[in-house]
Amino acid sequence: MKSNTIHYRTIKAGDMNIFYREAGSQDAPVILLLHGYPTSSFMFRNLIPLLAEKYHVIAPDLPGFGYSDSPSATDYSYTFDNLAEAMQDLIDTLKLKRFALYVFDYGAPTGFRLAMANPEKITGIISQNGNAYEEGLGAAWSDVKKYWADPSQENRDALKDFVSIKMTRFQYEEGVADVSLIEPEAYTLDQYFLDKPGHLDIQLDLMLDYRNNVAMYPKFQQYFRNKKPKLLAVWGNKDPFFLPIGAELYKRDIPDAKVKFYNTGHFALETHANEIGHEILDFMNGLDK
Repeated sequence: MKSNTIHYRTIKAGDMNIFYREAGSQDAPVILLLHGYPTSSFMFRNLIPLLAEKYHVIAPDLPGFGYSDSPSATDYSYTFDNLAEAMQDLIDTLKLKRFALYVFDYGAPTGFRLAMANPEKITGIISQNGNAYEEGLGAAWSDVKKYWADPSQENRDALKDFVSIKMTRFQYEEGVADVSLIEPEAYTLDQYFLDKPGHLDIQLDLMLDYRNNVAMYPKFQQYFRNKKPKLLAVWGNKDPFFLPIGAELYKRDIPDAKVKFYNTGHFALETHANEIGHEILDFMNGLDK
């Protein structure tokens, strides 16, 4: 069987059934891929085969996303602390001793919590439009910020359109020079899960809790300064949510960080998976095993 064959697995980790994609040799260095909103590990479908030629790749779906458990918002508290706890349970269940982290969007505050809790396990960090600086929050956050400041039912209801197909497609297409490169299956699958019963409340709860990520940005930055993890930022420079300054600021805390921009939007892998994949392979080649 080829090393880049992708396996689709579900494992009990803590109290959750976590779905994940896995490829590559079990003996190779590990890279853990953490997706963001509103997608799943499906976003890595084109990247995994590239990385799996040399690395053991694991890409889980976060609770409430994709094919992992999605308990109702009345039965489970959808916070980024809890998403990180679920991923910690996965790391412990799979007995991962050392790994590099790829973080995107929601995967960034989830992954940075893991990095802070497991500094000895982290070989390096790849941040693809994964923000850790307040300056990096774009104007597209304005309605969400209103909800943070006043979590009223009115402001919550105003965000319902955020989970509509129009907004999902906006996230994929905004800033992309040639939208014919965007596979419609990507946003169609995302929308399938967003439209399932109960998922609106799941996403609105996470949007509210994102304010706690912003409050933790200084702690993430302190981790960067103290531990100086090897870091590669690969960034779609037309992202309306996470601005290029968010990538550049990593170098303030990790002077040796490498920052690479691509002429595309938020979901940079949709248009630049091959280029980003080879940049990651170069980066991974320089990491301690």
